[in-house]
Amino acid sequence: MRALRKPAAPHPARHNLWQPGNDPVWLFDLDNTLHDSSRAIFKVIDQSMTAAVVASLQVDEETANMLRAKYWKRYGATVIGLVKHHGIDAREFLHLSHSFDIPSLVHAETALPYKLNRLQGRKILLTNAPLRYARIVLKTLGILQQFESLWAIAHMLLQGRIRPKPSLALMRQVLARVGKPASQVVLVEDTLRNLKSAKQLGMRTVYVYHPGTPFSSQRSGRDSYVDLRINSLGDLLTGRRPLRV
Repeated sequence: MRALRKPAAPHPARHNLWQPGNDPVWLFDLDNTLHDSSRAIFKVIDQSMTAAVVASLQVDEETANMLRAKYWKRYGATVIGLVKHHGIDAREFLHLSHSFDIPSLVHAETALPYKLNRLQGRKILLTNAPLRYARIVLKTLGILQQFESLWAIAHMLLQGRIRPKPSLALMRQVLARVGKPASQVVLVEDTLRNLKSAKQLGMRTVYVYHPGTPFSSQRSGRDSYVDLRINSLGDLLTGRRPLRV
């Protein structure tokens, strides 16, 4: 993780999800969690990643799209399959696939910096996206300074291999680095399989429902590994549906 300067003390939220003096550690996903990536940026990322696969492997566009989908489903990130099966340099591919005008494509809910600042506890970014991309998005959103550290895909190395979410080994490493009991750590995510891994280790889980997230439309109820289901980050402050204790 890369440490950032300590943010200002947050204002108390209207509803405290935790006992006084026992503030949680919030692990936030990035895409379709902190910003609406399905509105514009995902389309550009899709195009850019396909072009990067075409250029890296010298294949046609149809083959590139097939490989992208196959490796994302199998490994949680296309880049892992490219490294494992084709010997592609991960850093070069991630840079190539995210080299576009990021700020103009970022969209988020109203007053996001204010809402996040009211959440008591430490905030850490945990994303399968590249670090440069994540930093630009957070800076554009005006919330970069609120995160004490950023953990992007390049940091998710176990025994020399990339192990992104939903890897249980990664989640164990995260808990070790955070230095808090799992029950005091909350993963806020739009992807259910990542929440499932966190719950297996005893973390609290918040599901940010977004219709643009893959497979989200297949779920109508609330899974047993989801403590709280919300439609926006502002819902974390309402206290209408607190986390189970």
